[in-house]
Amino acid sequence: MLETKEIRDKVYIISPYILGNENSDRDLASVLDEAKGLALAINLDVVIAKIVKLKSIKAGSFLGSGKIKEIAEEIEENEIDLVIFDYSLTPVQQRNLEKAFNCKVIDRTALILEIFGERASTKEGVLQVELAHLTYQKSRLVRSWTHLERQRGGMGFVGGPGETQIELDRRLITERIVKLKKELEQVKKTRGLHRKSRKKTPFPIVALVGYTNAGKSTLFNRLCGADVFAKDLLFATLDPTMRKIELAKDKPVILSDTVGFISNLPTELIAAFRATLEEVLEADVIVHVRDISHKDSVYQKNDVDKILADLGLQNEIDSGEIVEVYNKIDLLSDEEVSFQRENTKSKDNVLLMSGITGEGIDEFYDLINSKLSQKSLDIIVKVKSSDGKLISWLYKNSKIINERIDGDNIIYQILINSENYNRVEKLYDNFEVLDK
Repeated sequence: MLETKEIRDKVYIISPYILGNENSDRDLASVLDEAKGLALAINLDVVIAKIVKLKSIKAGSFLGSGKIKEIAEEIEENEIDLVIFDYSLTPVQQRNLEKAFNCKVIDRTALILEIFGERASTKEGVLQVELAHLTYQKSRLVRSWTHLERQRGGMGFVGGPGETQIELDRRLITERIVKLKKELEQVKKTRGLHRKSRKKTPFPIVALVGYTNAGKSTLFNRLCGADVFAKDLLFATLDPTMRKIELAKDKPVILSDTVGFISNLPTELIAAFRATLEEVLEADVIVHVRDISHKDSVYQKNDVDKILADLGLQNEIDSGEIVEVYNKIDLLSDEEVSFQRENTKSKDNVLLMSGITGEGIDEFYDLINSKLSQKSLDIIVKVKSSDGKLISWLYKNSKIINERIDGDNIIYQILINSENYNRVEKLYDNFEVLDK
């Protein structure tokens, strides 16, 4: 029996370099590598990938006529199936480029949505991806791609016009969007209940965030002894993963691995994935994992900070509350590591680590312990079992770690922030602290 070979789309990647753009001084090789990485993440065959320098963007076709003709000849010569623009295209630009190139054209947003469509595994992730797909597709129903059609399975953009989304009219898409939003709202409520149950468990939550492929999942696995999918791929992790770890004896925390951020993240996905990113908002400590070996590490940090700010965490960024992990130091030379250590020794929220070798793990535990201690007091209190109001207040405003009956009293071990500690002292005269 002959072995069937997987058919892979032959791809031409265009990464526009706009003179005067705010990010025009980014490392061009790194920008192109990221675009190729996005295509490779869904197993496309990248035949040509190039930076195209432009003084300005043409409203109707993005590129000038001379550049379009040049690229069209390369497309025909190399039998290209798909052109990917590492930029956002308007529906008109996309349609005109498809006519000029005589093949399918998608932009950065569509490509990222395609990756998310392949990787989402939880019910919430699947719903969020479909919502983002439909929101994006709704404005592009005027497309008229009719040749080189291939009927293939899947709901993605790469598959061609055989997908259901393109055939649906605007009314049906709108109805589906409304239904999806209702389903997501229900999932969001369920997640809220899960968060409440974790508060009752309860352990502090430490969330790992960072640019895609910064090594969060590798670091997560190293810290947890877990087996989360970690590969040198963009968006290797989509759905949040949580594990309990011990920072020290009797110091358990919940560690959360989240979706990687990326520059120019589609607005459809920011909105659709907000429920997932709310895990970050609930965290007691946020850890920003950076690939310090990457040439564009500073730009990647800025992109992550922008999204965190959009989530309402600007104060935490400004105050230095967010821990920064300079990951992948195993890829640096000894001189570069020494430079980074010297450059960060005065920063109490930064540490150097390697998820591969485990270097910096002990320092990580110490820093997280320190941050949690600053945020909350770990104390033991005695409360009369008949004092329902105080007991109720403690459950709402602190984290109950342990409790035991002692005659007519209940002995609680709680985590409580300094603000609530001052409040409870003023509100209840019978609030008795045994150990602080």
